[in-house]
Amino acid sequence: MNRREIFAGNWKMNNCYKDSIDLVKGILKDLGGIGKKEVIVFPPSLYVKDIVEICKGTSIDVGIQNMYYEKEGAFTGEISPEMVKDVEVKYILIGHSERRHVFGETDDDVSRKISAAFEFQLMPVVCVGELLEEREAGNSNQVVKRQIEKAFNEVSLEKMQDVIIAYEPVWAIGTGKVATPDGADSMHKFIRTILKGMYNEELSNSIPVLYGGSVKPDNIAGLSNMEDIDGVLVGGASLKAKSFLDIIHNSQ
Repeated sequence: MNRREIFAGNWKMNNCYKDSIDLVKGILKDLGGIGKKEVIVFPPSLYVKDIVEICKGTSIDVGIQNMYYEKEGAFTGEISPEMVKDVEVKYILIGHSERRHVFGETDDDVSRKISAAFEFQLMPVVCVGELLEEREAGNSNQVVKRQIEKAFNEVSLEKMQDVIIAYEPVWAIGTGKVATPDGADSMHKFIRTILKGMYNEELSNSIPVLYGGSVKPDNIAGLSNMEDIDGVLVGGASLKAKSFLDIIHNSQ
């Protein structure tokens, strides 16, 4: 199956304005010919508009890290999907483990955000993954299945064509630990089994499923060689142009 190959950099709450601009310019400078590989950056929302302008006409798409699901109202500090659309952002990161486990977002919140994204023609990158204690209790599959079923319970087959899923085991994010390539691929296969049950085999085989969790230049080759890993969602290693570029260029 010839699926999209995607390299996404989630900058999280890092880099002030100059550093953010320098970073995206540094990536563009040495990105070179990447064939069919797709690159997405998720900068801090304050700087998204300027980075969108820099990336116009280039090989880099831009996303935003978070939004609320209401169109407008008394929601101090939040960003609406209409605001995201207004700055010409293409992708929205939804359900990242830090949103779930630091800020208390629920499966229902994730589902509402996905619906709001589609209402404004935004393409959701939806994160799923288990905590260390859930993994140690043998509940990884159960947790991921619940997250996927609740996230997409109101999403039509047609809309699912625009979804990207990122499997990010919480125990591997920012810890230096990484799932083995075989272990990650096994979960990606399981995710496709869930999608086949919810939709059909064609959808399950075509949707991009990324891996996220301490991805670095020295482990990308093993991960990218796996049949069901279609790219990566990179955290810390996306904050330096060279390491992010090495991940892109070193993938198989």
